[in-house]
Amino acid sequence: MSILAIDTAASRTSVVVIENGEVVFHEFRDGAMSHGPALPELVQAAIKNQEITEVLVGMGPGPYTGLRVGITFAQTFAWAREIPVRGFCSLDAIAAQASEPDFIVAIDARRKEVYWARYTNGVRVEGPAVDLPAVVAARGIKVISDLFPDPHYFTSLSEEVSEPIYLRRPDAVATADRK
Repeated sequence: MSILAIDTAASRTSVVVIENGEVVFHEFRDGAMSHGPALPELVQAAIKNQEITEVLVGMGPGPYTGLRVGITFAQTFAWAREIPVRGFCSLDAIAAQASEPDFIVAIDARRKEVYWARYTNGVRVEGPAVDLPAVVAARGIKVISDLFPDPHYFTSLSEEVSEPIYLRRPDAVATADRK
């Protein structure tokens, strides 16, 4: 059983292949605007001689375009092969890397904001949400902001997410709604 795990919620495009519980491929490309070209290249390198039986994908929170690239790619890849696809909160994949008892995970949301969620003993107890970094820091809880969502951890996450996690309204405004 080989699992393809993808995350494009942050400025990093990550692809992992897990075979029988062992990571057999892990690569990433950095760049908030490079998810589109990076993802097919990474997946092509990842699936050589692999029969993928399931796809796991980070559902955010994240910027609209980055999430759409990853989620659409994952759904299309799974659909074409008639295999299941499951989604997970990308912040949970960061939290799984931490060992503190009470902490906040934050990633860059652009526009001088961060996406964040609070965890106690590894369980999400608040969020996800979007705020200014100063607002999150003022909560007085350790903030982990130097990690990226790691698809290695998707297989250990139990809370499935079926819809993309968008926390902001789109920038685009219909012509009729413009002032």
